[in-house]
Amino acid sequence: MKHCFYPANILLPSFADDAEAMGRYSCIACDQYTSEPEYWDNVESIVGDAPSTLRITLPEIFLKDAEKRIPLINETMRKYEKDVFCEHKNTMIYLERTQNNGNIRRGLIGAIDLECYDYTKGAKSLVRATEGTVLDRIPPRVKIREGAPVELPHIMILIDDPKRTVIEPLIGNTSGYDTAYNFTLMANGGHALGKFLPKSEIDRISAALDTLYDTASAEQSCDKPLLFAMGDGNHSLASAKAFWEQIKPNLSEKERASHPARYALCEIVNIHDEALEFEPIYRVIFGVDPEKLMSDLTAYLKALPASDIAPQTFEVITAKGCEMLTADNPTSLLPVGTLQTFLDDYIKTCEGAAIDYIHGVESTKKLASAENAIGFIFKGMEKSELFPTVVRDGALPRKTFSMGEADDKRFYLEARKITV
Repeated sequence: MKHCFYPANILLPSFADDAEAMGRYSCIACDQYTSEPEYWDNVESIVGDAPSTLRITLPEIFLKDAEKRIPLINETMRKYEKDVFCEHKNTMIYLERTQNNGNIRRGLIGAIDLECYDYTKGAKSLVRATEGTVLDRIPPRVKIREGAPVELPHIMILIDDPKRTVIEPLIGNTSGYDTAYNFTLMANGGHALGKFLPKSEIDRISAALDTLYDTASAEQSCDKPLLFAMGDGNHSLASAKAFWEQIKPNLSEKERASHPARYALCEIVNIHDEALEFEPIYRVIFGVDPEKLMSDLTAYLKALPASDIAPQTFEVITAKGCEMLTADNPTSLLPVGTLQTFLDDYIKTCEGAAIDYIHGVESTKKLASAENAIGFIFKGMEKSELFPTVVRDGALPRKTFSMGEADDKRFYLEARKITV
């Protein structure tokens, strides 16, 4: 086997066939609605006293209460192990997620081998981060994982399968497979339909991934190609990796080969899935002299050495209006990469400056029109550019792209034991 995506022992609630109970059980990923307590108040009212992933995860809005919440989360996990979870051995789940707009995103739930993952910039592993990993976000997540008997990831990993050989053959061909769950997600989350895959389908998927590996190896001219690119949940996967590296030295070679913490549960999705949409995330800088920043940026771009990348343009917004700026010799395949390199260094030398990452053109223009502010709008990354850019440039700047609307993000649903 050339890839590193495997069947897993998947935990689902014993009431997985009860659509109403599942609607209370499954809640959105912890990194959503981090500044909107009213969203989580609504989730609390929906869940009530029912078993729910709300009780065994830590929404980031409550990170300040982590010390108090983590012991209770782990205690509830152990209770759910006894009273709620049912384990489905050595399986994969085919997921059809109906989004708010009616489009259906399709994925496979299984386990990724953390030995094949490296989140550092310039990594040459099968599984790689697509955006810069913020290292100080990892320790709190490792702390949660240290006392947790199970994991509930919201990790989505992308494959580049233009011929649609891995996931898409399942479309319309799963009527005879056992249903894992079929219910409406809470709070405008859409709908989730999961089907357990038989061994014959798992074997077909494995063979298709091997072929995809060979294609990627040839196209990237290397024997360690990028096969799996992080979509969502990179810091969750990085935390799982850090935890595995933490416990690995105390294990024998035999124990390392099969220890459940060596793997992380995830969903893989084809980047060519029509329901998967990439949206650019723009930049607004506050607490600066806009004219000086613009002058310094212009000088920086003019001084860049010759490049084989086509020129890139940026729309620059200030209180005085909009103007266009061109990078004749970009440093990155993406405009955001060329710009971010300058902004990162500039902010370090400009006391009081702060950067914010904004969704939407109109919001960017509104914020950038304030005094001592400047905004940048640029062409977003096409889905087809992700894999080539990560191969060439390494991990992209943080907040390069967003995959869809908040309500369409992954919900906590499947779980897996990570202790022996």
